Amino acid sequence: MNYFIDEDNEKLRLDVFLVELLPEFSRSKIQTLIKEGKILVNNIISKPSYILRFGDILSFDEFSIKDSIIPQAENITLDIIWEDENMLVLNKPSGMLTHPTAQEISGTLVNALLYKYKENLSDIGGDFRRGIVHRLDRNTSGLIMVAKNNETHEFLVQEMREKRFSKKYLAIVKGNVIQDEFEINLPIGRHLTQPHKQCVRDDGKESLTLVKVLERYEDATLLELSLITGRTHQIRVHMASIGHPVFNDTLYGFGKMKIKTEEQVLQSYKLEFTRPFTEERISLEIPPDSKIKKVIQALKQLP
Repeated sequence: MNYFIDEDNEKLRLDVFLVELLPEFSRSKIQTLIKEGKILVNNIISKPSYILRFGDILSFDEFSIKDSIIPQAENITLDIIWEDENMLVLNKPSGMLTHPTAQEISGTLVNALLYKYKENLSDIGGDFRRGIVHRLDRNTSGLIMVAKNNETHEFLVQEMREKRFSKKYLAIVKGNVIQDEFEINLPIGRHLTQPHKQCVRDDGKESLTLVKVLERYEDATLLELSLITGRTHQIRVHMASIGHPVFNDTLYGFGKMKIKTEEQVLQSYKLEFTRPFTEERISLEIPPDSKIKKVIQALKQLP
């Protein structure tokens, strides 16, 4: 198994990262396996204290892969928006994990991709992330790119690294956002006491979100958000940090409201990128999803 280190995981200690990736192993066991050369970094034996860098590739011997946790192909319908011989863009529904985890290996986007494309998916990110170039949270719907081969995967990663890749979201947030357009430039890192969360912190990674108001309602605002960087939970953390959490985002402090939906009302609705190995620019847009429509309709009916 190979695992590609992206921007979310760089600067972490190797052993700390692996404890999160492979929770069935203790930290002491992970450290022993690293020292024994059963986990390699860029095909080289490293130290448990090695600090991960963007682009590192971790290689695992079969000790870490059990038959029961190898992702299996599943016949799950895919909503494909655009496709060529090297890649595709699809509309991921809310409620679906992008890729399996050690705890949840069924019903994810990767399971669906394996059924339709079999081995014709990039494997730079390892078996658990076949084809996946970038992620969306489970309850965030919308456009996501998939690479059919490693060359395309590397091309698209380079697009993102050089900021030639544009990704825009729709979100409904709590409260009336006063400014029509502004940016949030606050560093984001892991929460110190709740590792499943992110937070604004001085020693975090540079994080920049552009915000544009589309419509205002009673104690709520519809926004278009452009990600200049791509940190885990970036929009959710940034909006919560300025007192406007994403609608129904209970992880980041939205609280309770009468309009019931699944978690965060957030959708990746626009993508623009260069078609791999050409100079053609591809621009894609999908309409607001059912959650956004439901909440807007309810907000307009509030007294």
